[in-house]
Amino acid sequence: MRRNLEAMLARGQDSALLRFTLGDECLKADEAAAALEHLEQAVALDPDYSAAWRQFGKAALADGDPQRALRIWDQGIKRAERRGDVQAAKEMSVFVRRLGKAGSDRGSGG
Repeated sequence: MRRNLEAMLARGQDSALLRFTLGDECLKADEAAAALEHLEQAVALDPDYSAAWRQFGKAALADGDPQRALRIWDQGIKRAERRGDVQAAKEMSVFVRRLGKAGSDRGSGG
């Protein structure tokens, strides 16, 4: 599937959905840097694409950058709330809380 998606991109068929799907496939293959690139393009092409914001944050986290993940999810939550996508906003809020809790647990030695 990924090869087909990359071929579409090479033919100039770029879109937010294509980039989201490619980014998601890269995440599944543990290729966080490639996922980041595609998901960043997905939200650039469609800034209101809530699912892309969610995965973009996951890719940043998988790439070892929790602070970037928090910034991405914060922006994604704002976009999702603005367009009325309550479920996506809730999901990203849970990720933010979990990441914040994990950070505070490490900071307190527990």
